[in-house]
Amino acid sequence: MKKMVMIQISLLFLIQNIAYGQHDNLPNIIIIVADDLGYSDIGSFGAKGLTTPHLDRLADEGIRLTNFYVTSPVCSATRASLMTGCYHSRIGIHGCLLPRSHIGISKNEITIAELVKKKGYKTAIIGKWHLGDHTEALPVNHGFDYYFGLPYSNDMSPNPKNNVRRRARYHPRLPLIRNTEIIEVEPNQSQLTSRYTKEAIDFIKKCKNVPFLLYLAHTFPHVPLYVSEGFKGLTRRGIYGDVIAEIDWSLGQILLTLKKLKIDDNTLIIFMSDNGPWKEFGNHGGTCKPLRGCKSNVWEGGIRVPFIAHWSKKIPPGKISDEPAATIDILPTIAKLIGENLPENKIDGKNIWPLLSGQSNAKSPHDALFFYYGNNELQAMRSGKWKLYFPHKYNSVKQSGNNGLPGKCEMLSVGLELYDLSTDVSEAKNVAQENSDVIERMQTMADNIRDELGDSLTGKIGKSVRSAGIYNYPWYKRLYWKARSYILRLYLKVHSYLNK
Repeated sequence: MKKMVMIQISLLFLIQNIAYGQHDNLPNIIIIVADDLGYSDIGSFGAKGLTTPHLDRLADEGIRLTNFYVTSPVCSATRASLMTGCYHSRIGIHGCLLPRSHIGISKNEITIAELVKKKGYKTAIIGKWHLGDHTEALPVNHGFDYYFGLPYSNDMSPNPKNNVRRRARYHPRLPLIRNTEIIEVEPNQSQLTSRYTKEAIDFIKKCKNVPFLLYLAHTFPHVPLYVSEGFKGLTRRGIYGDVIAEIDWSLGQILLTLKKLKIDDNTLIIFMSDNGPWKEFGNHGGTCKPLRGCKSNVWEGGIRVPFIAHWSKKIPPGKISDEPAATIDILPTIAKLIGENLPENKIDGKNIWPLLSGQSNAKSPHDALFFYYGNNELQAMRSGKWKLYFPHKYNSVKQSGNNGLPGKCEMLSVGLELYDLSTDVSEAKNVAQENSDVIERMQTMADNIRDELGDSLTGKIGKSVRSAGIYNYPWYKRLYWKARSYILRLYLKVHSYLNK
């Protein structure tokens, strides 16, 4: 009898090995993205007034990329490049998508989730999506098995507590979505980080025996800022620092879960921000010292973000690389790690595993990185140590806000300017005049990318641009929203006139 039981157990293990054998060498992948986190807002990147012990441990045991870039200083565009390995201009998604947007990520694009599913991965996104809120544009229709979170930014709400800008009054009530179903409207935002963490841990536990991709896209520190009761007053940076402390706690809970399940040694963790800090909000915005600029412009502070990668026994501890890399590189790097072919559609990213794995003398695979903003404007590029700006107007903070209220901004102009980032990371000295040869070389590279992706600053139409997904709402819904918006605008005008 005992012998029969042992045979049955052996057969069971054999069946499991056959079922999961193809997964033996595949790593679990966790990508954590904070929203509007500044370059110097975590301990290992120089934060002041707050501590981030779990993020610091991740950096101490892994690698920091100190010249890591997003492709644009605003959310939807950067998330599009992260998900597809493409410059957002290539796939038709610019700027920040609003609620009820008629566009989103196209079904013709291969996302990271769709890529890894070819290898049998389970996939989930917890948190902010911001690549289209139409049902067909939601994550479960783009490779994710599970979705829990907000479809866009937490200030896109008609509730004046969540958005002090009047134009937000025309938005629908902020939805919390599970898969494709709205389960709550105007959720208690102080509980979002803890709820996201619980959902993430539940997903990890369900997938402990199969490879998984978890994309944890935190709502914060995007304004309005909310934090759960246990983190209030925890730091010397006010509620902004408290929010970061809770995000750090969230990572700690995930690390503990991985360790308990004994899968921490086979899990690649990436942490980054989607763009620079929203300095317009003053003490509710972040910092990016010593970088110039912030969210909404392509100075270094708007597009250079903190980046940490950790994978026990695969990434040597305590490594730092100052080689340039970008969000477009995550998808092709993952493809290389799992042995999957790249999408048939052209992408722009490169495999940066030699950098992440700390290989000696590893260099950036890019001759240049390009930064688009606004209506497909090629505003800047980086090649080696050089950063070149093309003439354009940009948004600059004139007066910072305070305690959740925005300050004042102004439009300024930049000419054809060149900076040596190896000696001038704050971009204080324009060295264009004495480096005409560098500018000529970089202009040639810029002309090549303009041929592909276009550039509204020069009137160039790109030859290799693909369309975003078009997701039309029924005519009666569009009519209702237009009528509602018109009535609200009329009400606000009358209300403002009567209160003069």
